[in-house]
Amino acid sequence: MPNARVLRDIKARNVVKANEVLRRAYLYVARNETLSPQVRHQAQLQLNTFGKYTRPTTVKNRCTESGRGRGVISEFALCRYQFRLKALNLELPGVRKASW
Repeated sequence: MPNARVLRDIKARNVVKANEVLRRAYLYVARNETLSPQVRHQAQLQLNTFGKYTRPTTVKNRCTESGRGRGVISEFALCRYQFRLKALNLELPGVRKASW
């Protein structure tokens, strides 16, 4: 069962994905200096109405097993400790402990 941090991150990823196109369109209009200031201001106001989870900066790579936010190997979505445990138990395809 994922903990609250992982569930929050999953929710943030889904909301960002759902609002990405509209948010980028408003950002483009707000930053386009060839448009009139009134149109740019309206676009900025529309951006302010979006919720806090629509910002891409709210998405953080977290370990899917423990919810840890640091030391995450993004290719496997696991923190370094969980990655080590799963690699030792041969639960990750193509990953073996190195020995030389």
